[in-house]
Amino acid sequence: MVGRLLRNLREYDRVIGGIDPESTRRAMELYSKICKGKLHPTNALTAEIVKTVENTYRDVQIAFANEVALICEHLGVNAYEVRALVNTCPYRDMHMPGAGVGGHCIPKDPWLLVYGVREKFDPLLIKTARKINDYMPVHVAELVISMLREEVSPLCNAKVCVLGAAFIENSDDTRNSPSEGLINALRAEGVNVVVHDPYVGEFMGMAVEKDVYESLRGADCLVLMTAHEEYKSMDMERVAKVMRRKIIVDGRNFFDDGLCKSLGFKYKGVGKG
Repeated sequence: MVGRLLRNLREYDRVIGGIDPESTRRAMELYSKICKGKLHPTNALTAEIVKTVENTYRDVQIAFANEVALICEHLGVNAYEVRALVNTCPYRDMHMPGAGVGGHCIPKDPWLLVYGVREKFDPLLIKTARKINDYMPVHVAELVISMLREEVSPLCNAKVCVLGAAFIENSDDTRNSPSEGLINALRAEGVNVVVHDPYVGEFMGMAVEKDVYESLRGADCLVLMTAHEEYKSMDMERVAKVMRRKIIVDGRNFFDDGLCKSLGFKYKGVGKG
């Protein structure tokens, strides 16, 4: 709901689950004064499961897309072309792969569902999906490190600029941001990291840079983690001039890789084999 809270509260359908029929009726009456969407009455437990399953379903779908992206990288294929062609088939809607899943709800709700059936059932698919999505920021770091090792030695001399601290584009919300996992993995290798985000002032104890070109000055690698609208207007020729080495790792299929390569960048991206 980030950035769309009031609209979503008013317009989306709502599942209303009370602890008894009377509380459900009263909650329906309250929500009918707020919501334009359809109200669906049920019991409290069913409503709780609906909420957690809704986010878990999306988490599993994203994990599938991410695993396909990893497969495509190893086979030398573009996962985004694969996705587009899969989605030409009726009744298919494959998600976009990317650098990880963040926010308050999606990383948390699958574990609530798993915890709810502890000692009764082991939900392997849900747990595996969480593992895949948690791995994606680490995978981005692995792409960065593999490219830096070809250019910089030792790695403690490398500077990486991470574009995006927020977990979602055009927002200042950094809860469970994939950028945190990326930065931790890079720091573990001794890499120096700076962060730019037009919406965020502080992240992981670091002051966040506000001038994108100054943050990239002297950098060896640019890592795109959040697809903020502002980044679309970046002058890539200027970026190439201010960076020390021209390396791009694209976590969101954001940049035109052909343009980047024409400007002399070494380019890798999630799902780009």
